[in-house]
Order: sequence, then structure tokens, then C-alpha cells
Amino acid sequence: MSNNKVLIIVGHPDVANSFNGAIARTAAKALTELGWEPVLRDLYAEGFDPTMTLAESVQKVDDAPEAMKAEMTQVKECAGLVFVHPNWWGTPPAILKGWIDRVLRNGFAYGFTERGPWQGLGDKIVQVFTTSNTPRDVELEVYGDPLENFWKTIVFSLVGSKSFERRNFEQIILSDAETRAEWLAEVDATIRRRFARD
Repeated sequence: MSNNKVLIIVGHPDVANSFNGAIARTAAKALTELGWEPVLRDLYAEGFDPTMTLAESVQKVDDAPEAMKAEMTQVKECAGLVFVHPNWWGTPPAILKGWIDRVLRNGFAYGFTERGPWQGLGDKIVQVFTTSNTPRDVELEVYGDPLENFWKTIVFSLVGSKSFERRNFEQIILSDAETRAEWLAEVDATIRRRFARD
């Protein structure tokens, strides 16, 4: 692993008061206790611009805006990535999708050659925590779990992650304090298992 930092990237408009925020704080606490340096990224609070402009879309990575170069450097130098977000219409919120568009971009996280694609993030531990209000059986049988397909197959299969897991918590809208406490205990246990020191 490249260094001691783990990025926690949160795509929720109310990190201070939401269950998504509680997940992120629980993950950060567990990482700290394991000896990692968590870097909590609240995209809404930071005012991250999710828009990939035409000019940026055709630029080479070396010519990307300085802010995006800094984002890519942060990803390149971290040991792992923890994503936390709600399920909005079967996708991450637009601000997080825009982060993926602009940061995990062609030429940095992956690329194409005559011999096929190359993968740039194979050394990262990736953990995704999502929340939803749809019952699990409906999510699977009716919608086919689009977030699992998006994160596991579309994003992290392409960029080469060999250590990926996702956990969805549902139904948030009907959950009580006891259930949420149990879920946060699971977040803690998951982080301790996935990022355990040898």
C-alpha cells in the first residue's frame, strides 16, 4: 500500500445529521484506531463541482484543472477508498457521480490501448456503504440492485480493484435507533476487517 491515508468520500447533503454522516464518522473512528489516517471528504460541504465540461473531457490528464490533479494525487497516494451515499434513483447523487467522472477518469484510473484496457487502481481497498428506502427483495427482484452493478462491475472492475465490497442498509426511513446502532456496529466491524493491519 502506498501510504497511511484512507479517503472517506461522502455524497450526502447533510453529513452532520444524517445516517450517512454517522456511517462516515464510524468508519473514520475505526480507521484511526487501526492506525490509519482517515481523510473525510464531504463533497457537499466542500462545494465540489460535479460538472465535466467539454473542454475538460478532451484534455489529457496532465492538462486537467489543478483541483482535479490534486484529487487524482489524493486517490493515487491513498491505501483505500470508502464511499458513503444514499441511493437516489438507483445511482449515487449527482455530486458523487460527478466526482467519479472528473477524478476516476480515462488516462488516470484506466485507459485503452491496442492490447485492451489498462487498470490504474488495482492496489486500493474499496469499501462502499449505501443506504436506501426500498425493501431488499424489491431492490433485487424488480431493479436488479443497480448500485451493486454500478460500483462493482462498471467502476471498480474497470479500474482494477481486487479488494471491493459494498454493504447497503435498508429501509432507512423505517429504521429505529436500535437498528441504526446495530448497523453502525456492522460498519465498525467491516472497516476493522477490511483494513486490518498485518
